[in-house]
Amino acid sequence: MPLLSMLLYASVSSFTPGPNNIMAMLFANKYGFKKTFRFCLGVGAGFFVIIILSCYFNPVLKNFIPKIEFIMSIIGATYMMYLAIKIITSKNDDEDNDGGRNNSFFAGMLLQFVNPKGILYGITVISTFIIPYHTLNLSLLFYSVLLAFIRFMGTFSWSVFGSIFKKFLSKYRNQFNVVMALLLIYSAISIVFI
Repeated sequence: MPLLSMLLYASVSSFTPGPNNIMAMLFANKYGFKKTFRFCLGVGAGFFVIIILSCYFNPVLKNFIPKIEFIMSIIGATYMMYLAIKIITSKNDDEDNDGGRNNSFFAGMLLQFVNPKGILYGITVISTFIIPYHTLNLSLLFYSVLLAFIRFMGTFSWSVFGSIFKKFLSKYRNQFNVVMALLLIYSAISIVFI
């Protein structure tokens, strides 16, 4: 098995900007690191479920996902646009308008199931790097945990960044929110059109 290739692919996919990472950085900046940790755990848990499902249903998913990919893309892009609007329209004070509802374990987990690129990534990494070389349940579980941990670490690192630079970013909160919202809008557009 090309372990190095899999680890590079998983790391690049997990640590580069995307909806999970952008939201983690924004939440850590707004709510602090401790309160964002649960969102990061939700991302990892949701991705673990996607990877496990990909391990056991890969042949079915490979044929089924293309049929619903456009609908999933629209739903995922709509959710990301909603989040972008919430970010842009959030007030510049520290008041918690939504009670942290979007910064929860459940929201982090749910985000995985409306992100078609994340689902396709799960199917691709499993079908390319895991299934051809491993079929034992213990091996599939090990690689699922490893990939979910890498995804968690990507999101976690972005939340650390948002937390570390909280004071700096709070001076430029409006500009920061606009940039984060634009990155989410770009992610949403890329899901539908790229």
